[in-house]
Amino acid sequence: MRQWDKQPLPWEMRVRVAYYIAQALDHCNSQNRKLYHDLNAYRVLFDEDGDPRLSSFGLMKNSRDGKSYSTNLAYTPPEFLRTGRVIPESVIYSYGTVLLDLLSGKHIPPSHALDVIRGKNLLLLMDSSLEGQYANEDATQLVELASKCLQYEAKDRPDVKFLLSAVAPLQKQTEVASHVLMGLSKAPVVLPTMLSSLGKACARMDLTAVHDILLKTGYKDEEGAENELSFQEWTQQVQDMLNTKKFGDIAFRDKDFKNAIEYYSKLVSMMSVPSGTVFVRRALSYLMIEQAELALRDAMQAQVCLPEWPTAFYMQALALNKLGMETDAQDMLNDGASFEAKKQNSWRI
Repeated sequence: MRQWDKQPLPWEMRVRVAYYIAQALDHCNSQNRKLYHDLNAYRVLFDEDGDPRLSSFGLMKNSRDGKSYSTNLAYTPPEFLRTGRVIPESVIYSYGTVLLDLLSGKHIPPSHALDVIRGKNLLLLMDSSLEGQYANEDATQLVELASKCLQYEAKDRPDVKFLLSAVAPLQKQTEVASHVLMGLSKAPVVLPTMLSSLGKACARMDLTAVHDILLKTGYKDEEGAENELSFQEWTQQVQDMLNTKKFGDIAFRDKDFKNAIEYYSKLVSMMSVPSGTVFVRRALSYLMIEQAELALRDAMQAQVCLPEWPTAFYMQALALNKLGMETDAQDMLNDGASFEAKKQNSWRI
């Protein structure tokens, strides 16, 4: 957990990270997304206020199959090793490994940590840089919580509500902003001077203007690109795909964003070569229904489709702004403006 200019996170911030992750997992449960795949410390992001956030990318895989896990075997839930499947209790196990990272400042195999805990040698687990920052009873409670989460039998692990109730009382400075706890100052946002109308709309977070511009642009930025929207052989599959695109575009035009998401999601699954425009339109639709993390994912997918497409960068900037990550948003605006200028210069030559 060495973050922010290589400085170790202070104790109070580590407790806050533990609590915020538990909150995020509780939210996943409330949305019936009980399988957060491959939970680990690298899934924790920090916004511009320094507040920890759990990345949505752990939800990208199909949570219904329960088969995905990529962590080092030493940190993998035992039931996954036995059956190849992830269950809701597997997420609790992974939360326990994150607690170990927070306590120690490094990766400790759960089996070794449990041996240390059974031997009552708790100081061997603690990051030496935290000396003097915490009460021994608070550290003991977090260690014991990690031990409960790391039980071999899934049925012996606590649920998410227990995690919240166990960590909440350990927070002592809830009124202090995260960036203050970490000794960070918030950098002023400086926008690039050369932005297209879309870039300016994204910078000022004007979703209505972005919608109008995307409607006017249509799919022209993909003209000449190889995609299945111009598939030559007329088959029933292509007919279905074009109808799905049509209904998605109509819903997007009419600001029926939930249906637009549904149709565009179906279209993405049908196309062997994905469309950056479809990802951008779905990204804006997600933003319109307050799902900024999913919007960011789609904007990033649009960049994969068209690596130098300014629109993909501008949409990432818009999503990052919505997530409170202003510095990253500014970088994306700069990148978008740079590619815009590059494109305009190529037209002049």
